[in-house]
This record gives sequence, C-alpha cells and structure tokens, in this order.
Amino acid sequence: MTSELRRRIGFTLGALLVYRLGTFIPLPGIDASAWDMIFRTQAGGVLGMLNVYAGGGIHRMAVFALGITPYLTAAILLQLATIVSPALRARLRQGERGREIVIAYTRYLTLVLASFQAYGVAIGLEGVTGVVADPGGLFRVSTVLTLAGGTLFLAWLSEQITWRGIGNGLALILLAGFVTELPGVIADMLDLRRPGTPLSGPLVAVVAIAIVIVGFIVFMERAQRRLSVTYAERKVGDRLLAGRSSYLPLKLNAAGVIPTILASWLAILASLSMVVLAMFVTFSVEQGWWADQLGQGRPLNLILHVVFIMLFAFVYTASVFDPEEAAENLRNYGGFIPGIEPGERTAAHLDGILSRITLVGGAYLALVSVMPEILLFYARVPFYFGGTTLLMVVCAIMDLETQVRAHAPIGQEGSRP
Repeated sequence: MTSELRRRIGFTLGALLVYRLGTFIPLPGIDASAWDMIFRTQAGGVLGMLNVYAGGGIHRMAVFALGITPYLTAAILLQLATIVSPALRARLRQGERGREIVIAYTRYLTLVLASFQAYGVAIGLEGVTGVVADPGGLFRVSTVLTLAGGTLFLAWLSEQITWRGIGNGLALILLAGFVTELPGVIADMLDLRRPGTPLSGPLVAVVAIAIVIVGFIVFMERAQRRLSVTYAERKVGDRLLAGRSSYLPLKLNAAGVIPTILASWLAILASLSMVVLAMFVTFSVEQGWWADQLGQGRPLNLILHVVFIMLFAFVYTASVFDPEEAAENLRNYGGFIPGIEPGERTAAHLDGILSRITLVGGAYLALVSVMPEILLFYARVPFYFGGTTLLMVVCAIMDLETQVRAHAPIGQEGSRP
C-alpha cells in the first residue's frame, strides 16, 4: 500500500467518523426521550426507511437528520437539467471552471430543498405533543438553520472525500448510513417475539434472495458489449502510425442508479398525492380501489415503477452517449467498425445496439427495484433495504474497490489474479 493510498483511506475514515458523530448530536429544543417513544411506534413504515437513509439521525433527531438526500436530489435534478438546457451543457464543456459553476448551482439548490424540508420537520415536531419544549418562530428558525446547515456540511464533506479521499463521497456517506443501521434492521428481522413477525423460514428465504440479488447486481454492473474497432494506418506529423485493432465498450447499464431513484420518487409522489386527496375527497368504491393499488408493493405501484424506470433508462442513456458524436470521433481518428461504413451508417449501427442493451439494462434495473418490494410486502418482513438501496450500496462498494486498485502499486496490482 502506497503512502498516498494510506493518506486517502485515513482521510476518508476520518470524514466518515465526523459524519457518524453528527448523527448523535441532538437538535436543540426537543425532548429526545419523548421523540424516541413516538419514533418507535412509527418506525415500521416510511419513517423507518428514511431513518436508514439518514444513518439513524431521524431516530435521534440529530443535526444530520435530513442526511445527504437533499444534495443527492439536487445533483440528479441538475443532471436532468443538462439534458434539456443547452446553456448548462455549454457550462459543463468549459472544463474546470464550468464544473465549479455547476457544483455551485447544486449547492444553492441543496440549500433550497433542505430549507423546505427542515421547515416541514419543524412544523411536524410542533404538532406532536410533548416533543418541542418551546414551540414558535424561534424554534422553527433554529431548526431550519440547524438541519439545512447539517445537510450543507455533509455536501461539503462528501466533496472533500471525493477529491482528497478514496471513492465517491456522496455514495460512501449513504453507504455509511446503511451499514451502521444494518445491525438494528437485522435484529428487528430476527426478533420473532414481535407480534406479526413471520417465521424463520420466510426470513431465511428473504436473506437468501437478497444475497442472490447482490450477486446479480455485481454481474450486471460489470457487463459490457464490446464492439470491435479497427484503426487504419495514418500519418501524424513525420510519423506513420500502424493500423491496430481495439474495441468500443458499451456498458449494459449506462444510466446507473438514477432511473431507479427517479422512479421511486415518482411512485412515492403518486402514493402521497392519493393520501392528500383522501383528506379532502371521499372516494367511491372504484376510486378507493385505485388508491389502494397505488400503495407500496401493490400491483399498480409496481407497474408505474417499471414504466418509469424503463423511460428514465432510455432518456438518461441518450444524454450520456451520443451515437452520432461517437461515430464522428471514430472517423476523425481513422477508426471504423468492420463491415459498417463510417459516418451515418456507423451512427445508426451504434444507436441500434445501444437501444437493445438499454432495453436489457432497464429491465435489469426494474427487476432489481421491484423484486424486493414484492418480497417485503407479501412476506411482511421489517426490512428497509429496497432494491434501489441495494443497488446504491453495491455500486458504491464496487467503485471503492476500483479506486483502491487504481491507487495500488503497479507491481502489487499486476500480481493479483
């Protein structure tokens, strides 16, 4: 292990320790014991799932209770904006300066999202009897400043990990939250004394299936379609470069985890809209059936999930890989796909292949996302790690392994099997 790699690993561990300590610093002005009692009565639903994302910060109502999710949301929204905004795409092409501007936009949007969420948390806490010691304007302002400031600090910390540490900082902070809450989740699964908890047989089956899904994710994330490319002999200055053969790698899942995240958001939004509508409108029998089908794990919810994932997989893949640009780059460097005429024919060939592998990649994302939801809903297991969470965790670990290998000494790397 090189000194550079040790320094990066040490910085990363120190940053994650700071994050972990922040999940234990309580929010000012609340009764922690009263909130703990309320949380335990509601921890079996969405609140428990959000607590896992926040690394336990919601259970303890800590300064990092919002976690890094607002920053993740802002980053994805900015990426989507670059698809439809030529101005943002031009910014990104400006190199380091353009990247810094886009990062600044992400931070501003993070501040707005975190402030709105923090204000909602303050209003919600005031609505619960006995939790807030002195409700009012001062508590709301302090809560917004504390929670929004905590999220901005985590955003900065994640950027420092990415630049000075090892791995993707945002993914590692999410991973740290999942890992630290995993023992408690497993303990809930194995607590057979709780009323309504399934028997050990279904639990073992769910764990076994989760392991299979993890293996499937690793296999599919490494899958590529390699296109043979031949480079013709060409002259550069006074040198004559000989022809050579290579390949163009096309990742099976070029869109990454973004389609599943967006689909989850839209599915949750559809469910919440029905809940809010039910507060003001009395549903008929038919309308009540539709509202029930939009619930988590229900058929209509799963169908919408799959449709959204497939749609976003194609849209996002199209934004990160342009067949016409790839074909033009190949021609400029004297490359061509054997049997395919350079130019438009090559672009059409690449577009057809990309469409087919994106169809497979989208189906893989849909399967990984929907399968755990079906198991958790019908097996009634108190297990909060859905398909999107598993995908994010596995991808973060794979990225970390890749970066560790990249910083390893050349001789040591070459000795690996």
